[in-house]
Amino acid sequence: MKNNSNPKANHHMLILTYGVVLLFVGLAAYYCYFLFVKSDTVINNSYNARLDNFADRVVRGEIQSSDGRVLARTDVDGEGKETRVYPFDSLFAHAVGYSTNGKTGLEAISNFYLLTSHVNIIEQIVNEMSSIKNQGDNVVSTLDVDIQKAAYDALGKRNGAVVVLEPDTGKILAMVSKPDYNPNTLLADWNRLVAEENTSGQLLNRATQGLYPPGSTFKLVTALEYMRENPANYRDYTFDCNGIYKNGAYTIKCYHETAHGHQNLQQAFANSCNGAFANLGLSLDLNGLKKTADQLLFNSDLALPVAYNRSSYSMEAGADTWQVLQTSIGQGQTQITPIHNAMMTAAIANGGTLMKPYLIDHVENAGGDVIKKFMPQSYGSLMTAEESAALTEFMKSVVTDGTGSALRTDAYTVAGKTGSAEFETGKETHAWFIGFAPAEQPRVVVSVIVEEGGSGGKAAAPIARKLFDLYFSRG
Repeated sequence: MKNNSNPKANHHMLILTYGVVLLFVGLAAYYCYFLFVKSDTVINNSYNARLDNFADRVVRGEIQSSDGRVLARTDVDGEGKETRVYPFDSLFAHAVGYSTNGKTGLEAISNFYLLTSHVNIIEQIVNEMSSIKNQGDNVVSTLDVDIQKAAYDALGKRNGAVVVLEPDTGKILAMVSKPDYNPNTLLADWNRLVAEENTSGQLLNRATQGLYPPGSTFKLVTALEYMRENPANYRDYTFDCNGIYKNGAYTIKCYHETAHGHQNLQQAFANSCNGAFANLGLSLDLNGLKKTADQLLFNSDLALPVAYNRSSYSMEAGADTWQVLQTSIGQGQTQITPIHNAMMTAAIANGGTLMKPYLIDHVENAGGDVIKKFMPQSYGSLMTAEESAALTEFMKSVVTDGTGSALRTDAYTVAGKTGSAEFETGKETHAWFIGFAPAEQPRVVVSVIVEEGGSGGKAAAPIARKLFDLYFSRG
């Protein structure tokens, strides 16, 4: 009997079968990924119209501080009218956000949880049958009321931002931005806040969206790149500073033209010597410097739950001398947000590993039962443990021997970096401080910027000192 089978056709059929099976497996894998990883993000998206329907059946839940104090709640009057109330007025304006005229802050990222009810199932059924709304779940945040208030009060009437977080978990303990607004009167104030002639930007969360020149805090990046290019002898670098560094037609001045004298790399870092770092920058591989900046999350999406702006670093190989001089000391076109500076600092404090910052500790129902718990997650390594240890040593010397003297104390040790960032000719510089404590076993990171504050050591570092003092006074 003649065999009419076609081996070539069978081969094509086999390939097609395998292709269909692989496609099915891929779809199944994506479904599982969507179900377990992406579903909450999609459901909680502000463009998801279904969430608006939840509000017809559920009274929006509370947002609470880490110790259970109410930061936002919904009051219901006798006629069923609901009013969102913020007991601390402006104190948590940007961190908690608002839920009218759109949603921001925790009100945005926890929208789905606040409009979901896990009260007793029998109670839910009875309420549904009686056309009574169920009580939404409560979101317990990582925010610490006392630290938030201390940061808010320390910043005072000055514009700027403060971020406080735990380096080993990523928990955000405080997030302050000024100027601010009162979410209780947002609707009445809306037209004034968004008016074209209003240039104050009260609605902008400067902690995550404010872009500033990093000033001398960028010397962490410059120093790290120099260490990477000169691993065996970076400590041999020396520079003689007379307060003014000249390179051809270009001049770089140290703050108030202070002459630092003979400096090694650690001393230049501690004293924030612009001349030394401008000179050092000219020796660097610019491709390497950009790679290091990118590894430290410039030009990158940040693992943040709230709205933010990306920090930017644009210098590449072939840049002219002036751009190299400026960029090496944190000026030029480089910009960074206070939260990004806090994240960079947290990675150094945590042995090079960055933990993803987060604002929600857990979700609980109206009866206090935990529905969902959020755990620390690693973003990844930004540098080696050896590099973080070297930078920590440099940052400790900023406090013990350099510009961060406001943080010298016998109560704890601080590793930090000050900065004074020029942003507009004729105006005072922005004042920066970033740091962590205790330097040997870091528990808390602080990032501070004071707009037009002048010296980072005089304007920003004292704010950080108040926060460290409070944190460690509580044991």
